[in-house]
Amino acid sequence: VVALALFFYRICFACIYFLAVLAIYCSLNSKGEITMKLLAVDLQKQLINESLYQSELLIQHIQELIQLARNCSVEVLYIRHDDGAGTGLSKGENGFNIYTDFKPAEGEQIFDKTVNSAFYNTGLLEYLHKQQENTIMIVGLQTDYCIDATIKSGFEYGFHMIVPNGTNSTVDNSYLTGKQSYEYYNQYIWNNRYASCISFEAAKQTIQDASVLPNSSQQCTAE
Repeated sequence: VVALALFFYRICFACIYFLAVLAIYCSLNSKGEITMKLLAVDLQKQLINESLYQSELLIQHIQELIQLARNCSVEVLYIRHDDGAGTGLSKGENGFNIYTDFKPAEGEQIFDKTVNSAFYNTGLLEYLHKQQENTIMIVGLQTDYCIDATIKSGFEYGFHMIVPNGTNSTVDNSYLTGKQSYEYYNQYIWNNRYASCISFEAAKQTIQDASVLPNSSQQCTAE
C-alpha cells in the first residue's frame, strides 16, 4: 500500500511539474522571451479634448508610456474607431486620425474597429496569437465604452490585462461625471476581476521588465 501511494505521489508530482513547465512555455514567444504589447485605443483627434477627465494628465502619461515602450522595444499597437460616414470619426475625416501627440511610428500596427471591443473583427486577436502574446497593457479612450469592452474581451480571450493609473479617461454623461466613471471602472469594476490596475510608476517598471533589450533596466528609459 505504501509503495502504491508513493507511486501515485510521484505521478502527481510529475504532472504538476509538467503543467508548470507548460504554463511557462505558453507565456513565451518563439524566441523564448516573455513579451507584452502596449495597446493604444481610440487616441483620435475627435476624441481628445478638454472635456475628458484629467485630459492633460492623460496625454502626458500616455506619451511617456508610448515613448518608453518604443525605447524598450515593447511593441505599440494602435486601435482606431470608425463610427460611420458623416460622424467625423470615419476614414477620410480628420477626426478619425490619430491625435498628433500620439502619432504612430513607422511600421507600428494599426487596427480599425466599428464596435466597442478592439478584438471584434479587427485582426488584433489573430495578430496577438501569432505573436504568442499573453499580456496587454491598455491605454486610451473611453473608460466606460471601448476601454471597458476591450479589457473584458481581452480577459475572456485569456490575456493578462494591465491598466496603468491615469491612462484612460471619459467625459461626463447623464448619470456620472467623467471622474466618477473613471473611478468606478478603474477602482471597482476592473481591478482584480478583469485586469491588474497598477500605479503609473509600476507601469513604467513593467514595460522595462518586458523589454527584449539586454540590461533593459539600465538602457531603456522614456527620454
